[in-house]
Amino acid sequence: MRIQILGPLSAEVNGESIVPTARKPRQILALLALYPGRVVPVPTLMEEIWATNPPQSALTTLQTYILQLRRRLGTAMGPGAPQGAKDVLTTRHGGYLLQIPDAHVDIHQYESLTREGRSAFEAGDNEVSAGRFRAALDLWRGPTLVDVPLGPVLEIEAMRLEESRLATLERRIDADLRLGRHAELIAELMELTARHPQHEGLHSQVMVALYRSGRQGSALDVYRRLRGRLIEDLGVEPSPQLQRLHQAMLAVDPMLDVLAGPRRSSTFDLFAASA
Repeated sequence: MRIQILGPLSAEVNGESIVPTARKPRQILALLALYPGRVVPVPTLMEEIWATNPPQSALTTLQTYILQLRRRLGTAMGPGAPQGAKDVLTTRHGGYLLQIPDAHVDIHQYESLTREGRSAFEAGDNEVSAGRFRAALDLWRGPTLVDVPLGPVLEIEAMRLEESRLATLERRIDADLRLGRHAELIAELMELTARHPQHEGLHSQVMVALYRSGRQGSALDVYRRLRGRLIEDLGVEPSPQLQRLHQAMLAVDPMLDVLAGPRRSSTFDLFAASA
């Protein structure tokens, strides 16, 4: 079985989709797929599909949904499969689990690649870091579970994954900045800051990319516009880290252009620096 969560829900066995069309069984399959090899408790499944208002028949209805998923699974597996559907979608005390390897679900491939990317970044191996982050991001086919109605449990998971996706994108851009790819990043960063108009990390990155491309005025204008939005919308000034970056650009600080050695400077390094 192969399951994809990072985008529309996809689950295939022998090339045949086992994703149900009905809303609640889709939610159950998605939730079980998030935790392969681990028991998802019955109360968690009930909370996902009925929130705080389960019907009197909730347990019986949940068992019916599990049976429907097993039937689809069994049909796709075929009569000659070494395992039965009950061996894959298993009942355990207090809950259910999908008995499949983590590597068969794209979210776990994604998280493994991001861990490798972070380790390479911290070690100063920027080529490997950027490559791992890029491979992780390439697994996404759209917003998390975009075609699954999200109950309270899946909604939290989807929000967590979307935040993780954005953080991974920032780290990949930081690795690319370390590699001196600032000019190549400008168009991508302009689009990202338009989508996330109050995101200081992305704005700091486009400021650095513009500055290192000889566009100091444009970099300062990015800061000016962001500061105006933050004050008008939230009543706050930019963070001290971003203010330090702005001051460094005004002062034409030579540290902004340091690109020597394996640990080339990046927005991450600038933010981590003390005043």
